[in-house]
Amino acid sequence: MSPNTALTVRPLAAADEPAWRELWTAYLAFYESSVPEPVYASTFARLLGDDPRDFNALVAELDGRLVGLTHYLFHRHAWKIEEVCYLQDLYAVPDVRGQGIGRALIQGVYDKADAHGAATVYWLTQDFNTTARQLYDRIGTLTPFIKYQRM
Repeated sequence: MSPNTALTVRPLAAADEPAWRELWTAYLAFYESSVPEPVYASTFARLLGDDPRDFNALVAELDGRLVGLTHYLFHRHAWKIEEVCYLQDLYAVPDVRGQGIGRALIQGVYDKADAHGAATVYWLTQDFNTTARQLYDRIGTLTPFIKYQRM
């Protein structure tokens, strides 16, 4: 980013819905996935709601344009007294990658986790996501866990 470029990481707002949909659609497409319209509507409503069980969202805004998003959730953990933070989705538009957008969004989640008293922030990615993993390897610790799920 140039010195004249203003990057802001902030909570998602109701007026962000069209841009958020574009970002989340692109994120899902990267993972060769999609969701039906009711899921878009439900997810956006939950992201703006006040239920502590729901996900939260931060967006990255660069010169007035939304260029990234992250969704994160606080939840209880059987091995800890304090809650932990799960960072579920992280996306930056391709034309701004390599400019610190992902790092800024993760730092925003770290800051929210610290304010919440959640020392642990964790996330998953696919092993082929080499671009993102270059960042993750610098700011996180790779664990030996492998994910399984019910088919």
